[in-house]
Amino acid sequence: MSKFFTRERFGQPQIFAGLLLLVFLGQCVWLASRPNPYRESNDAEIARVETGLAFWGKGPESNAIRGVPHSEIGQPPASAMGGPLALERESQDKDHSALWYLISAAPFLFCPTADLHGCVVTHAWLAIVPNLIFAVLLGASLWYVARRLYGNNGGYIALAFYCFSPGVIVSSAMWFAQPEMGAAWGAFGAIFTAIAVSHTLYAPREVVLWNWRRILLLGLSFALAVGSQFSLIILVPVALLFMLYLAPGRKRAAFTIWLSACVIAFGLIFAAYGFHPAKFLGALRHANFFGLIWQAFTVTEAYLALFRHLLRLGPGVVAMLPVVLIAYAYWRRARYFGNTAPLIVAALLFILSLGSPHYPGFGFALMAVPFLFVFISGVIADLLETEHRTLVLLTVGGVLLASACANLWQVMHAM
Repeated sequence: MSKFFTRERFGQPQIFAGLLLLVFLGQCVWLASRPNPYRESNDAEIARVETGLAFWGKGPESNAIRGVPHSEIGQPPASAMGGPLALERESQDKDHSALWYLISAAPFLFCPTADLHGCVVTHAWLAIVPNLIFAVLLGASLWYVARRLYGNNGGYIALAFYCFSPGVIVSSAMWFAQPEMGAAWGAFGAIFTAIAVSHTLYAPREVVLWNWRRILLLGLSFALAVGSQFSLIILVPVALLFMLYLAPGRKRAAFTIWLSACVIAFGLIFAAYGFHPAKFLGALRHANFFGLIWQAFTVTEAYLALFRHLLRLGPGVVAMLPVVLIAYAYWRRARYFGNTAPLIVAALLFILSLGSPHYPGFGFALMAVPFLFVFISGVIADLLETEHRTLVLLTVGGVLLASACANLWQVMHAM
């Protein structure tokens, strides 16, 4: 235990990152506590929780066919006002698996079965708890990855952009938003865990036994991402491509690890359906794995919507992104794998967002945000190592300070 609590693990950088995450959590809690007429319908929230409780085996509907009811985003099913949930297999949710509902309902497992609906209505605020936990874990993972790739400066910059991003805070607090932070954390973990595993393949140890923790984490990331949003399955082959690229001499080992993680993810999602093959296959049959609308790429409104999403990330991101892209394009030193990989994933997800004008288009854009922050922090960290360090530091510091002040003002005024 004494080796775990070392200065390297819990030093000044970790303390500072923890303080930033506390500030971030405080903003989310404050925002979630404010009255907001634009917040997702409380009826839809209650319906989602009651469906999840049915999957947990609580309530009169728990013995029914546990398909996931499909409804338009933000619109509650007809049963949301306390009647029996519509658990028919023919009307399943095309975008989310049972795992998404199980996570949403987890804080309500203490509710007595006799008054399940009343308990859910009374404690409806608990629905935000899993989303907040995932948001904090995503911030911690973002800081850890950026710090490992680019040093302390890169970690601080990425985390500061994340903690003072209005779009991230709105999503974390579930203001006019579905609980998507679990999917975002899973997507981020899927890519960077795959990269981390690849870097260990040349160690002189047995590949499967040595990497079992990372294999388990990679499988959990796949399950959380795909289980929370079916269309994120596109990141699974992307992770494999990165693994094969980073370990060209150990392709068989890389594929074995990737396949093992896929089996773990499959098992976890299958478990969410109670290991019932018919229910699981029915969900897969209705799942929307690839719902791009090619005509959307020719519609101007789709690009305007993407630009508005970038604006929601904060003025600092909008100000720094063109500069960082120019530096990446014209400065050879910045074009290495550590910067290129998050840029590729962010660009892919933004393209998918353009091609999905409705849900899950916003989900794709949200998943792209952490990768975009990693890319920005990486290029800035490289610029800080040049002779123009002072100018870059003052510019970035000013942008982050202005973004933080603007964001805090918005949060204090309830957005």
